[in-house]
Amino acid sequence: MKFLIGIFVGVILSGAAIVCYFVFGFAPVAVADKPMPFERAVAEKAVDAHIDRQTVKDSPLAVNEANLVSGAYLYGMDCAGCHGLPGKAKGAMASAMYPPPPQFFEGHGGGGDPIGEIYWTVANGIRLSGMPSFQNILSETELWQVSQVLANKDALPDAAKSALASAGSDTSK
Repeated sequence: MKFLIGIFVGVILSGAAIVCYFVFGFAPVAVADKPMPFERAVAEKAVDAHIDRQTVKDSPLAVNEANLVSGAYLYGMDCAGCHGLPGKAKGAMASAMYPPPPQFFEGHGGGGDPIGEIYWTVANGIRLSGMPSFQNILSETELWQVSQVLANKDALPDAAKSALASAGSDTSK
């Protein structure tokens, strides 16, 4: 019986210590602070599990040049400041964020996610990451067009590449 009481008290004290860590300001909250142990792993698992429960699986739009060009233009206007453009250096905004936003056109640059997951992220954003929700900013069609650009970033038609190149987003500031 004493053993069970000891376990119960240990669990309660551990929980209280964790709450105090956050409530009394010991948790790192500034971008320049070192991350908490396991922070990235826990956050990624939580986001992945949540998206897996809610993902819309397929785009209702055809993957065609018109949709990819429109999506590229929208990406250049709304996303490139944080996520970059092909052949351009990471901008100051992206360099000042924690967690750092993926640079979709640099190296592996994220990607590889199914279009439904990309759509979910664009529409809903990700809390405490700097990724905003665009569901009340872009139309449903525009959300899918941006998602298609990211899902097909390695095979964009020349017109979509040109739209990205001329998007007018300067990611160097």
